[in-house]
Amino acid sequence: MQALGRILGIFALALASAGPAMAILPSAPPETAPASAEPAQPLEAERDAGADDRIATRLREIFAEIPSLSAVEVNVAESVVTLSGTAPDEAAITRAENIAARFDIATVENTIERDVSVGSSVGAIETLGERFAGFAKMLPLIGVALLVALAIGAIGYLIAGFGKFWRKVTPNPFLAELVASAIRFVFVVVGLVIALDMLGAGALLGAVLGGAGVIGIALGFAMRDTIENYVASLMLSLRQPFRANDLVLIGDLEGRIIRLTSRATIMMTLDGNHLRIPNSTVFKAVILNYTTNPHRRFDFELGIDADDDPNAARHLGRETLKSLGYVLSDPAPEARVTNVGDSNIVIQFLGWIDQTEADWYKARSRSIAAVKRALEKAGFGLPEPIYRLRFDERTMPLPFENIEGKAQLAKPKKAPAAVEPAAEAHDVSPEDEITKMVEAERAAEPVENDLLDPDRPTE
Repeated sequence: MQALGRILGIFALALASAGPAMAILPSAPPETAPASAEPAQPLEAERDAGADDRIATRLREIFAEIPSLSAVEVNVAESVVTLSGTAPDEAAITRAENIAARFDIATVENTIERDVSVGSSVGAIETLGERFAGFAKMLPLIGVALLVALAIGAIGYLIAGFGKFWRKVTPNPFLAELVASAIRFVFVVVGLVIALDMLGAGALLGAVLGGAGVIGIALGFAMRDTIENYVASLMLSLRQPFRANDLVLIGDLEGRIIRLTSRATIMMTLDGNHLRIPNSTVFKAVILNYTTNPHRRFDFELGIDADDDPNAARHLGRETLKSLGYVLSDPAPEARVTNVGDSNIVIQFLGWIDQTEADWYKARSRSIAAVKRALEKAGFGLPEPIYRLRFDERTMPLPFENIEGKAQLAKPKKAPAAVEPAAEAHDVSPEDEITKMVEAERAAEPVENDLLDPDRPTE
């Protein structure tokens, strides 16, 4: 029965408090206080008459002991605590409300204002002075932490300074420098972590590392090409796709390799010009190495008259190529019919050479001349393209009567054919001008700048 009476009392009190508001604004919902200021326990229908005074006295005593809340005034009526006065900042205002809410009350009305007077600024200056005093007391500990960080960093630099050792245990100088830089970085970071831990600033370290991570991601996107080129240099130094002085075709760029640096691949073109290709481009490009396999094939095409026998021409061309001393017999020369046109039959002739004994360009040039000469001597015609002209009878006749005679008179005398010296006709020795230039370039630069290692296998 007592519990039922208490519930009915609470319901009657709620109706009484809501009655005036419902009479004025029937459709408006009753106002509710913030959830944080309301007590979790239900309100009592009856309350001790001296409870409000005891709560007010107790809050005043508590606030008097807290310097930032000494100017807060407290008033308690019907279990409703009203806070007024001033406080130095928002944190103090919230703190006062939280303290009052811990008592057995109905709600807290917080009307405390922030104190912006000159006196509060003086208090802030005094607080700042106290902080400086505390910082001065920490100076010896800060000095010890700094010495520890410097000592750990110095150990890292000392270990990384063993350049000969790292070059010995790593495949190339570029990787050795990378390992040394990583060791220095790790020791410096460890030194900073230990120093901040000694100062009790672990949270600051987390914030610094988090900010550094964000900055690192931003720099990674901004310097994407540079980082890509750096990684490509590392991969090329490990894979060794070519040797020095190799004749290569990288994409559409042809030349002999001079050296591989940490940023670019240096080549010399067949015209004697220096060519720098970024390593990121080299790493992603299709590389054709002519030097890796000493045997190389050349080919050329010649057209014979459409009425001639193509099989006889193929046989004669093969035999001619076999008779040339620089053409290899294994693999044997070959001839193929590739096209039959209106006026000729196109035959492709192929032959192999050893690049260590014969120059590819010379061998191809001499072979074209030799096969052409043999075909003409055997009576095969090497016709030029034939064009047919059609004259419409409906057009006016042209004066062709004297054209032939004038052409005979205007026909120039043939110049004597130039005869190639026999020594040049049979000279197919490899060209070494570019090779000598590359060797001179490599001899002029220190070996440390080159990532190509002749002792390591190529990819």
